[in-house]
Amino acid sequence: MLMWIKRIFIVVMVLLLALTALIYGALSLSLPTLDGQGRSNGIKQSVIVERDQLGTAVITASSRADAAFGLGYAHGQDRFFQMDLLRRNAAGELSELFGSAALKLDESMRFHQLRARSTAIFNNLPADQQQILQAYSQGVNEGRAQVGFNSFEYLLTGADIVPWRPEDSLLCIFSMYLDLQTATYERDEALIYLDSLFGQQMREFVMQPSNYQAALDGSIQSAAPAVIPELQPSQLAQIYTITEPPLYGSNNWAVTGTHTATGAGMLSDDMHLSLNVPAIWYRAQLNYPSQGQNRQVTGVSLPGAPAIVVGSNNEIAWGFTNGYLDTADWIALNDTEVTQTVVETIALPKGQSHRYELTMSQYGPVKRFNGQRYALSWVAHQPYALNLKLLDLEGLQSVEQAIALAPQVGIPVQNLMVVDSTGNAGWRPMGALPARTQPSDVAVASADYDKAWQSNELLRPSVINPPVGKLWTGNSRVMSVDEQRRFGDGGYALGARSAQIRDRLAEKQQFNETDFNALQHDNEARFLQPWHKLLVGVLNAANQSNPQFAEDLQYLAAWGNCACAESVGYTLVKRFRDQVIDVTFAPVESQLRQHKSSLKALKRYLEPAMWQLLTAKPQSWLQNYPDWSALLLDAYQRSKSTLSEQHGAGMAAWQWGKVNALQIQHPFSKQIPLLSSFLDMPEIPAFGDTFMPAVQGPHFGASQRFIAQPGHLDKAILTMAGGQSGHPLSSYYRAGFVAYAKGEATPLLPGAIEHRLTIVPQ
Repeated sequence: MLMWIKRIFIVVMVLLLALTALIYGALSLSLPTLDGQGRSNGIKQSVIVERDQLGTAVITASSRADAAFGLGYAHGQDRFFQMDLLRRNAAGELSELFGSAALKLDESMRFHQLRARSTAIFNNLPADQQQILQAYSQGVNEGRAQVGFNSFEYLLTGADIVPWRPEDSLLCIFSMYLDLQTATYERDEALIYLDSLFGQQMREFVMQPSNYQAALDGSIQSAAPAVIPELQPSQLAQIYTITEPPLYGSNNWAVTGTHTATGAGMLSDDMHLSLNVPAIWYRAQLNYPSQGQNRQVTGVSLPGAPAIVVGSNNEIAWGFTNGYLDTADWIALNDTEVTQTVVETIALPKGQSHRYELTMSQYGPVKRFNGQRYALSWVAHQPYALNLKLLDLEGLQSVEQAIALAPQVGIPVQNLMVVDSTGNAGWRPMGALPARTQPSDVAVASADYDKAWQSNELLRPSVINPPVGKLWTGNSRVMSVDEQRRFGDGGYALGARSAQIRDRLAEKQQFNETDFNALQHDNEARFLQPWHKLLVGVLNAANQSNPQFAEDLQYLAAWGNCACAESVGYTLVKRFRDQVIDVTFAPVESQLRQHKSSLKALKRYLEPAMWQLLTAKPQSWLQNYPDWSALLLDAYQRSKSTLSEQHGAGMAAWQWGKVNALQIQHPFSKQIPLLSSFLDMPEIPAFGDTFMPAVQGPHFGASQRFIAQPGHLDKAILTMAGGQSGHPLSSYYRAGFVAYAKGEATPLLPGAIEHRLTIVPQ
């Protein structure tokens, strides 16, 4: 009997090994060829695509169009499935891959009709921009086809591969619009509900100015404390978790040459986005001649688009943070407003389809909520939303030139931060901005619709070489108070992060790349210090009558004042704050939820109102609690119960490094956990949080870290939250991630070349 068991075991092991070898062999067939020579009729002269030890794509070409082909070729080899998801997400075409489970998401995207808008915009682009997109598109298709065997994602889904089209690159940029500006109109929708259900007084209470302000001109948006609304007696409100959506944004800052040893300006930029496998960005260097000079542009590209998004040409260096200016309004339609029904057909697998009906008005697509019809007027729906003027940065030599270019570029509006080799530094909003002059937090009557929506605003503020020689942005208000009234608030960050960056820059007068890298990793908990003091007071008071929080107070005493991996005290303070807001605003949230709305889109604004309540202690907000001390203590106990459920009963297990551990996953491993060890990046302990420069959550944070002095790029830094390749068997799949996780400084410039592929004209 034992002999038979051994034989069966051996047979099973052999079969498993054979199956593993078969899977490995099949996956190996889809690895791209990185060496040798190919031919194409899409280029005028030879294009060379090289890779260094990190997989950086080094493209050498005879023109910008041929360089676009080369970049597209590399993207097609390494990232085609990721690109496919980007275009399908924006166009509302994911159901064709994933079936009816994706229909709701596709319908929400079809609301914007971005496929049709991309096609229309492409057809109206200047000929040179169309040529770039066409060359890039052909490069993508030839790079993907060169692999010769479908990648594992298509094998698992069974989906057909649809060739890349020039307008698909515009869809990828629209996908960034959706990430970066959806919060703007969702915020306004929540404010419309809040105003309708609780009145203007509640809206003004929730939206009062933050205590944390870091505008470049030092201006303070001040106001008398808002009147605290009286809450009407009601049944005990249900306490919901008001989950704050990720603040898609970024940090950037710069100093002029007076603050560097080289005399060049120095820039730092880290863009905060959802972190997935593969990473959203792709390291690249483009080398090509233009106007009699050789250009070399190094930085990160977005697979799906032919541009270097953040980087340097050694004359200037540029980076972005999301602007959060007001780029959307809901237009309240009256009963006589003419609308039309548009039918969108959403493809499903096996030739099936789904019919989606969309209502359109002259102002934009129509949605019914709060008991009436509203049309969404959003800058992304305008013809000026997209163009390829971002590529013009590659040929500029000064900050002044970049500042002048900013209003002409068609991207989601960003805070452009730019420095040059002669020591200048500047800021200006870059991207599409509506010229209408009366942005609104709540609905605009159709009679008051401003036709200036149809035009891009060219007059916008800028700052070059301020007296202190330092600039900073972090998704909060950057411009003056008066300028904000003109451009509006599209979902600004609270300002604590920007203020901490500003204050850190004020601590020194000379900086180098190491200093900037340290500031990117600054996780001091300045914002939570008042909450720490409040919690210690609550527990000390409770201990006087019933000593039970001795261990808690020990952890709070040793919290380290930072989002450090070993800190239990930080976890206690962070979760206490979250629960206090959830408990206090439960009556408001409960009523909003009954109308399918929420404070989620407004949670970043609640800090001033919350502290006003903690100071004034109004009785009507207590619900069934006898006093505010009881409310705070109950909130703390609730936060501990949640931590116990999620991370175990022992407080020692609540270290911030475990509670907020960084988990960067592949979309497929989220659905098939068995694939996690094969597809995901290694889990690492938390090293940051919100409201501090080192922004980091389990699936969110700095997607890259870039630091550069033009003219001195040998010391420049570029680290990424993942590898270059989307193929799990590629040596570049995880390359660079460990350095990112450890906070190390990976060089911007490519290293020793490992692979060389030459593509010659056919």
